[in-house]
Amino acid sequence: MQFRIAAYGEVRDENGRVLLTRRTRGREAGPWHLPGGVLDHGEPPKRAAGRLVGEHTGYEVAVGAPLEAVAVARRGVHTNAIIYAATVAGSPGGDFDGDAAEWVEPARAAAESHSPFVSACLRLADDRLAGRVDKAPQETRPVPPAKAKKGRRRRGQRFGAYGVVADGAGRILLARISEGYPGGGTWHLPGGGVDFGESPRAAVSREIYEETGQEALVGELLNVTSFRHRRAIGPEGYPLDWHGVRAIYSATVEDPSAAQVVEAAGGSTSESRWWDADALDDLPLSAAVEDALQVVDLKNLAARA
Repeated sequence: MQFRIAAYGEVRDENGRVLLTRRTRGREAGPWHLPGGVLDHGEPPKRAAGRLVGEHTGYEVAVGAPLEAVAVARRGVHTNAIIYAATVAGSPGGDFDGDAAEWVEPARAAAESHSPFVSACLRLADDRLAGRVDKAPQETRPVPPAKAKKGRRRRGQRFGAYGVVADGAGRILLARISEGYPGGGTWHLPGGGVDFGESPRAAVSREIYEETGQEALVGELLNVTSFRHRRAIGPEGYPLDWHGVRAIYSATVEDPSAAQVVEAAGGSTSESRWWDADALDDLPLSAAVEDALQVVDLKNLAARA
């Protein structure tokens, strides 16, 4: 199995048309595609979306907030993709040599052949988009990277989905990373890697249950963050050039219970617990929690629970 991370731009004009591309094979036009593609190693997905839209359409765009994270699993390849809102900031270049780009009415795109990422952009149901929810207590660890070429460090890449989880009393749910794992001993957002054939939303629901025993309702996509550690050392015992991307969602638990780890394998979480928002200032927090605090007002989030 192979995992990839991609980024796409949802570019619309003042009339609501969407900027799409497609190739023409002889007299036959191919399916519509959302401009975007696979990230380079270590590349932030937002930056990748801007670069790839330009490469595929010739337009310079300003990339805004992430709209949704989706996944497609096909022929042994699982692609996790972030779709960003984007607006045109510059006209197409005169020497552009990419696929044919066109402003397309949503109804036309929906009626004609199109990729699953176009379906996600248009909010259409599509069986090609992954969506499995498996609550069986399990954890799928990333496959160890292949041995690097001489003189180069092994590379690893992982896409994870995490939840900023609140209950009606204003408490925040956190999980503690086990010693021996990157960030060991710090309090982390419940979540983890997306399994093959699983959507990011399904993954965060499953991971919250495995790490805390709570049944959570997953809400809006709050943010997407990325990081790169060129010498990350985890349970594998050797340094990796590690690139991670995190989709961070809001989530609520209507009927909270005492948090407990229920996953049967893996061991990356040592304990979990509900915390009052004010107590977070005194806790050793992971980078993911610190990132979430930059974009989330925890007290307002808890008030909506």
